[in-house]
Amino acid sequence: MIEDKKNTRSGVKAVTQNLIIENREKISISGVLDVESFDDESIVLHTELGVLIIKGYGLHINKLDIDSGELSIEGDIVSCTYSDDDHGKSKGLGFLAKMFR
Repeated sequence: MIEDKKNTRSGVKAVTQNLIIENREKISISGVLDVESFDDESIVLHTELGVLIIKGYGLHINKLDIDSGELSIEGDIVSCTYSDDDHGKSKGLGFLAKMFR
């Protein structure tokens, strides 16, 4: 369970998000706000804790319920990466600049 500690300091209710990965073949995610893009190798999600990028092979969405924020994905999962900036791109910075921040 991941909690956004910035929200608890400001007196706003803490945001909770769960990521459950089973054998690198299935992932269940709560706190999903929107699915930006998806194909069989990557899925880009807007969550309550930022942009989440899931990479793998043969990925497909089994269940999506935006009202409850629940998402279920199956396939060969290689990585899950959060990005706090817009669409995973740093403003005005190239790939190497992002690597050495």
